[in-house]
Amino acid sequence: AKDCGADGKVLMLADGGAEFAKKVGLEIDLAARGFGVRSKRYAMLVEDGVVKALNIDESPPAHDKSSAATLCSMIDRTL
Repeated sequence: AKDCGADGKVLMLADGGAEFAKKVGLEIDLAARGFGVRSKRYAMLVEDGVVKALNIDESPPAHDKSSAATLCSMIDRTL
């Protein structure tokens, strides 16, 4: 948030146990790679509890849709 200049406007959260990811269908089973169930890589822009954008990278290690630069450019357009 600080790097985007959005302090106080953006709440960034972690989902270490993938509990949220499972509830919204964004989990990925990486057990074959020794990692277990994780969250897919994604970035979500939420305003007043409403999801305005959900950028999901479908296969690791892709990160172009969920990158900080991509989300920051979206935030710049909406602020």
